[in-house]
Amino acid sequence: MISRTDLPDTIALFPLPGALLLPRSRLPLHIFEPRYLAMLDDTMKTEHRLIGMVQPRETEGLQSIGCAGRLTAFSETEDGRYMITLTGISRFRLIEKVEGFTPYIRARVDWSDFTRDSGATERDAGFRRQPFLDLLARFMEDRGLSTDWDSLKEADDELLLNSLSMLLPFDVGDKQALLEAPTLADRRQTLTALMQFALHAGDDGAEVMQ
Repeated sequence: MISRTDLPDTIALFPLPGALLLPRSRLPLHIFEPRYLAMLDDTMKTEHRLIGMVQPRETEGLQSIGCAGRLTAFSETEDGRYMITLTGISRFRLIEKVEGFTPYIRARVDWSDFTRDSGATERDAGFRRQPFLDLLARFMEDRGLSTDWDSLKEADDELLLNSLSMLLPFDVGDKQALLEAPTLADRRQTLTALMQFALHAGDDGAEVMQ
């Protein structure tokens, strides 16, 4: 694990709509564009091996908050592409882009608002798992999705809520809201609200407690 004092002031950014990375979570990615292959080659030469995942804004530019992941696994295909895994280290606030000659974006970032990201696995004391899973089942049935329910029931709070935040099909703005949630409990409440909204919860008189 990288200590907070070792986090660099400047990192490469990978703007990818809908791709959400959260601290202590893993994100598999397929890298094939030439500029991002160059980014990956340069990243593997650094000690920290960090790439900042960030959402593009709907109009132009980038969101001000992203999450940096450490390159923890990679393999190269016969045609020169990479399958990689990023492990979330910490969220960051984007300060400014760094001018240079790289084909990808580099930026100065500030980590100071997200000290909890380097701490222990978060717990959610107010999490009522069964009502939440009931809502999730309705949402997934409505979207024609399937999952391993046994694994979900056994996963700890953070793994369950972060994995669902990363995997469920929400739009870019919703993904950003999940990223920016200050605590795990806030993320669970946001996730619950998004599923309820998607299902028009309340039309049948049902309500899921947060």
